[in-house]
Amino acid sequence: MRRSATASPLPLPAAADASPSDFGVLKRLGPYLWRYRWRVAAALLFLVAAKMANVGVPVLLKHLVDALDLKPGDPRAILVVPIGLLLAYAALRLSTSVFTELRELIFAKASFGAAKEIALEVFGHLHALSLRFHLERQTGGLSRDIERGTRALQSLLSYSLYTIAPTLVEVLLVLGFLGWRFDAGYVWITLAALTLYVVFSVVVTEWRTQFRRTMNELDSKAHTRAIDALLNYETVKYFNNEAYETRRYEQGLESYRQAQVKSQLTLSLLNTGQQLVIALSLVALLWRATQGVVDGRLALGDLVMINAFLIQLYIPLNFLGVLYREVKQSLTDLDRMFALLSREREVADAPGAPPLQVRDGVVRFEQVSFAYDRVEEPGEGKPKAAVRPILHQVSFEIPAGKTVAVVGASGAGKSTLARLLYRFYDVGGGRITIDGQDIRGVTQDSLRRAIGIVPQDTVLFNDTVGYNIAYGRPGAGDAEVHAAAAAAHIHGFIAATPKGYDTMVGERGLKLSGGEKQRVAIARTLLKNPPILIFDEATSALDSANERAIQAELKSAAQGKTALVIAHRLSTIADAHAIVVLDAGRVVEVGSHAELLARDGRYAQMWRLQQAEEPETA
Repeated sequence: MRRSATASPLPLPAAADASPSDFGVLKRLGPYLWRYRWRVAAALLFLVAAKMANVGVPVLLKHLVDALDLKPGDPRAILVVPIGLLLAYAALRLSTSVFTELRELIFAKASFGAAKEIALEVFGHLHALSLRFHLERQTGGLSRDIERGTRALQSLLSYSLYTIAPTLVEVLLVLGFLGWRFDAGYVWITLAALTLYVVFSVVVTEWRTQFRRTMNELDSKAHTRAIDALLNYETVKYFNNEAYETRRYEQGLESYRQAQVKSQLTLSLLNTGQQLVIALSLVALLWRATQGVVDGRLALGDLVMINAFLIQLYIPLNFLGVLYREVKQSLTDLDRMFALLSREREVADAPGAPPLQVRDGVVRFEQVSFAYDRVEEPGEGKPKAAVRPILHQVSFEIPAGKTVAVVGASGAGKSTLARLLYRFYDVGGGRITIDGQDIRGVTQDSLRRAIGIVPQDTVLFNDTVGYNIAYGRPGAGDAEVHAAAAAAHIHGFIAATPKGYDTMVGERGLKLSGGEKQRVAIARTLLKNPPILIFDEATSALDSANERAIQAELKSAAQGKTALVIAHRLSTIADAHAIVVLDAGRVVEVGSHAELLARDGRYAQMWRLQQAEEPETA
């Protein structure tokens, strides 16, 4: 079996494991909103206008009630309906809704645009991270972090602009009006209630954040288990482990349920305490207003106005604890997503790196050493030393337009050469050059555009056959796609299916056989038509008849191109310009097929062994 790139864990900065810096998260969010600063400013203006109209509603209601407060027999009773006040009341109500909708309409582009830009940046950054990161990641948990982070951004902006900011503006307007129209007692009672309400909400919410954090972690863990089991559907079936996977998922869901119960209990405590504060403050204010009416200092309309003010004020405050919790949770989720952006690229372009200039396509491995596993420096999180070396000072050359094969036992480091040439990892020692250019000194984009690969393990997108072939060169015409498929000996199979090139291949290409997937991969690389080719066990999943046919096509495709062939079956590379024999990561022999047989060394031993096995295999 091939050796995969296992490594010591390099975990994500666990933002959820410690209280994130809220200011730091908001600071990182700032540049995304700054691009929409004029929209944000306009939305804030409409916010203030909406709240001023909203505060005016109780004032008009007071005058309306006072106008109706007539004694029996009053000659004004015939004009009891104050048309102007009713129209003004309706106009203020309508203005509140209009200004609110204008605020949301104007700010929508800013919130959705910022969410889109951050999601795209995270998506691009994840593709820029090294293969080591992606081999260690758990797809379910990672996708959950991105999904929650994107949703958290929209929630944070929505809560901030649509609820928290309007509530603060309305509180200031109401307090100012109460202090101007009545005495300071109303202001102090309201301020005391608000202070107690906010302090209680913040303290309790901070305490229960730990339960929310635990609940999210268990949610991600359960989700990851489910995704992992579904992605490995065949393996689960092979070992009759459906019940085992169900139990694992059930354990995750049960832990999540218990965390949910604890979170709900603390939420009930929070809500009960908030309602108690609101009830006490309402009793105090209305008692004071009622006494004022009884004493003749206040009109009946004043009591109605104060009551209306309190209702308008406490309805949004009633959700302050929920909002605070959601904002804190949104900041936590955003911090975790930003932590993905903070992951440094293990393989990065050098500053000012030029694009690769391919002239002849000469590839050289010069004293290349490499190891997958790394030991972390305690407290720093940076590589200190490399262990379990894979390659030891490997040197060989692939001349321009020639084919060089690499053979050896499983785990000898053959496929590692392809990964290093693609610069999925950087070499630990020595260098790799193309036409004399160190691949670490050129852009990765230009390097990978110059190389095409047919991997041993072909993974396809859950899309059509045509899409997967055209992925080799997006924008290629149907005729070019069909020609590449014909060259890979798969056009006939595709054409015979009911939907032809529109046939869906299933997740990871599971609807196709191993040989069909490999031929799609070959067609995809032939369509890309790069100057440098890598064939990593390119025909390993094919039968003997198709293998011979494909070998002819691969040989034709490699004409005039520099090709690196990683092979297990030696009969497929007998006509290579040179054959490099690896043993435990070291080059032990180099030469043509005939030369290596004549030396009667490691290659000759492998050749005789395979020749002896072929009749049994047939």
